[in-house]
Amino acid sequence: MAASGMVMGEEAAVGIPGREGEEEGEAAASGSGRVELGFVEAAAGPGWLGSSQFPSKVGGRPAWLSLGPLPGPERLRCGGCGEPLLFLLQVYSPRPLPRAFHRALLLFCCRRRTACGRRSFLALRSQLPRHNPFYPPRPPPPPGARPPPPPGAEARLKLCRVCGAAAPKSCSRCRRAHYCGREHQAAHWRAGHREACQRPPGEGEDVVQLPNFLFPEFELVMELEEEQTATPEGAEDQKSEDHKKHIEPDSVTCSMDDKELEAMAKHETKEDKIFDIFKKKIALAPDQVLRYCRGGSPLWVSGENIPKDTDIPNCSCGAKRIFEFQIMPQLLYYLKVDSLGESIDWGTLAVYTCEESCDHGNEYTTEFLWKQDFSADNI
Repeated sequence: MAASGMVMGEEAAVGIPGREGEEEGEAAASGSGRVELGFVEAAAGPGWLGSSQFPSKVGGRPAWLSLGPLPGPERLRCGGCGEPLLFLLQVYSPRPLPRAFHRALLLFCCRRRTACGRRSFLALRSQLPRHNPFYPPRPPPPPGARPPPPPGAEARLKLCRVCGAAAPKSCSRCRRAHYCGREHQAAHWRAGHREACQRPPGEGEDVVQLPNFLFPEFELVMELEEEQTATPEGAEDQKSEDHKKHIEPDSVTCSMDDKELEAMAKHETKEDKIFDIFKKKIALAPDQVLRYCRGGSPLWVSGENIPKDTDIPNCSCGAKRIFEFQIMPQLLYYLKVDSLGESIDWGTLAVYTCEESCDHGNEYTTEFLWKQDFSADNI
């Protein structure tokens, strides 16, 4: 299983979603249909999921790619309830473009409510050229090839002690602990910073823990999806006919006419077919938490709430947004969301990004996320 973190030589990159080298990267950019699956694994060790290692990761605190300016606290708030968003995952996915030699997609979500829908999620894109203010032009070797990395440049930033976001506020007593807002400052104070901030400077870093606050941290690793055996010709048509035979008109309210019954049968057949495809696709790798296929199509869990082309807004630059990756419901198991007090849930989360990977300098660009839930028939 190849790690998704970037391990670049002088001119090419390997082990990256959608790009094994420059030629394959160009093919992926044009929508080759190749699918890579993401799995969670324990991190190689301390420091290997920091910004300077260009990781793909789940949970914990974000490994910011561009180190300035970071998204402000108001931008990282739920669009529904106004609560601070927490880091969910990030995918390191450079493009064969000078402006996107480094490229990362970061997702944040509200941990408190599902009623906020898509407004409870935020997708951000960050990209940098090879020569930039934050990292040397030649990226580091992979884990195991050298000692653990020292703290990255992000260690010099003012980041929230709770969530790792930009932190304009500081503890009024010690001035060493920084926070994105009052909510996380209060949580950190209750968790033990009340005592820790009284230590003299230089007596160790504040290591107050907030159990069940952040999502568990994992490395996200990728491998190509195995080819599935093709369905025999006519098998789907026969399945559809068999399904229709099992619909009993006498068991349905007599007020429905033949047209209504036929419409119901077609709807159920479509639902069953889509969900069957979903189950078959994930059966070969049931632990997959992410599917990456830039320019491809998502694997939907239901025939309901599938976006039309007009539902996917163009990028702010005017370019079309295309599908890049989706988050699978299996990730919920690893996030241990039940321990958060209020359940979050999804069928799948599909992320669409600017087809041109437009350049916004060091700024973080908002991309588009579509949330699809399981239909009632599939629960």
